[in-house]
Amino acid sequence: MAKMVVLGVFVLQLICCCSLYGHADAGSLVKFLPGFQGPLPFHLETGYIGVGDVQYFYYFTKSESNPKSDPLMIWLSGGPGCSSFSGLVYEIGPITFVPVEYNGSMPELILNPYSWTKAASIIFLDLPVGTGFSYATIPPAKQSNTLQTTHQAYEFVQKWLLEHQEFMSNPLYIGGDSFAGQFVPVISQVISNGNEKGNNPQINLKGYVMGNPVTFLGENSYQFPFAHGMALISDEFYESLKENCKGEKYQMREPGGNINPENLKCVRDIQILEELTSDIQVGMILDPSCNSGLQTSQKLFTNRRFLDEKHINLVNLNSQSSNQCREYLYDLSDYWMNDKSVQEALHIAQGSIGNWERCSNDLDYIYKLDSVVPYHANLNAKGYRSLVYSGDHDMIVPFQSTQAWIRSLNYSIIDEWRQWNVEGQVAGYTRTYSNNMTFATVKGAGHIAPEFKPSQCQVMVERWFSSSPL
Repeated sequence: MAKMVVLGVFVLQLICCCSLYGHADAGSLVKFLPGFQGPLPFHLETGYIGVGDVQYFYYFTKSESNPKSDPLMIWLSGGPGCSSFSGLVYEIGPITFVPVEYNGSMPELILNPYSWTKAASIIFLDLPVGTGFSYATIPPAKQSNTLQTTHQAYEFVQKWLLEHQEFMSNPLYIGGDSFAGQFVPVISQVISNGNEKGNNPQINLKGYVMGNPVTFLGENSYQFPFAHGMALISDEFYESLKENCKGEKYQMREPGGNINPENLKCVRDIQILEELTSDIQVGMILDPSCNSGLQTSQKLFTNRRFLDEKHINLVNLNSQSSNQCREYLYDLSDYWMNDKSVQEALHIAQGSIGNWERCSNDLDYIYKLDSVVPYHANLNAKGYRSLVYSGDHDMIVPFQSTQAWIRSLNYSIIDEWRQWNVEGQVAGYTRTYSNNMTFATVKGAGHIAPEFKPSQCQVMVERWFSSSPL
C-alpha cells in the first residue's frame, strides 16, 4: 500500500511538472489564433522537443500542395537569438500582420499569398537556446555555442521525424538567413555525418537554402566596395579605405568595445565611413532612416563579431508614420506574443520564459567558428544541393562578400551570369556552379530578402525545389 502511495505521488509530481513546463516531445494542433478571423485554413502545429536540458520550441506548417511528397524544410532566423516567428510572419510563412500602427487592440493577422508553404512543409525552429520560446531547464544549459547548437539541432530533427514518421522519406532541406548562415551548413554537415555513421533514423537530407548569410570573420570589409558601388562614398575615400585598411579582415573594436588602435589610419577612415552612412538604413539602403540610434552604421563596427538583424531598433510609433518605416511591424509581434490568449493558443509552457522577445538581447552565446566555408566545400563535394541568395541592397552582408567566398571554392560555372525573371520583369541575376550550387541576387531587396520581394522569392525557391532553372 505504501509503495502505491509513493508511486501515486511520483506520478502526480510528473503530471504537475509537465503542466508547468508543457511537455516536450509532443506537438499540438493550433486551429485558431487571436487576431485571425475564423479557423486557420492551413495546418499549424506547435510544440517542444527536449534535447538534453533544453526544450526547443517549433512551429510546423504543412505544405499546401502535396505534403506527402513535397520537401520538408527546417527554417532558422538570424541573430543569434532571433525567433523563427520572424520567418513565420514576416518572411516565408502562411500568415502575416496587417500593416497598421498598434492602437492597443489585438494586432490582426491575414494570409500571406507568397508563403513558401505553397511548395514545402516548414518547421520554424527557435534556436539556439534562449531564442523565442526555447528554454533551458537548468541554468548551465542557458549557455550555447555554434558547434553545441548544431549538434542539438541534429538531435531535434531526429526526434521530430520519429514523432512524424510520415515525413521520414520527404526530401529535407535546412534553411535560414543572416546569422543562420553560421548554423545552416554546419547542421547539414552534422546530419550528413550521422547518416554516414548509420545513425537512426536515416535523414533524407538533400541540401540547404541561405539568404544574405553570415559566413566568415571579416565579412564587413566588403561594406567598402558596396558603399562605393552604391555612391555612398567618393572615389577618393574608397581608395583611402582600400589603402589604409588594406582589405584586411579588420575588427575595429576588441571584446568589451574598446577601439583597436593597431591601424590608426584605418580607424580614422572607419569613423568617417560611419559618419557618412549614419542616416542610412543599412539593412535596406533605399528605406528611410527610422531615427534609431542602434540602426546606424556605427553598429557595423561594434564588439560583436558578426552583425545581425538585431541592430534594427523598434521605432517610436508616435513619431514615425507607417508610410516611413517597415520596422514598426516588429512591434506588433511583441504585443501579440506577450498576450496571454496568444500563448495559450500556441500551447506555450507556462513559466518557461519571461517576456517574449523577437530577438533576445541577453543570449549567453559563445562564437566558435571564424568561417563556415569549409563546410560548404565538403557538403557540395558530397553532392548536396545549395541555393544562396542575396538581397542586393543589403549593407549588412553585402552581396560582394557572398560572391567572394563562393569564388574561393573554385567551382566551375555551369550556367553563366544571367537575368532571372518573374512575370516578365527582371527579379535578379543568377549563376549556377558545379557541385549543385546556385547563387542568385534579388533585385531591390534588403537584408531579409523575402520581406522586401516576397513574390519573387517565392518563385525563386519553388523553381529551385523543383530543380528548374531560375
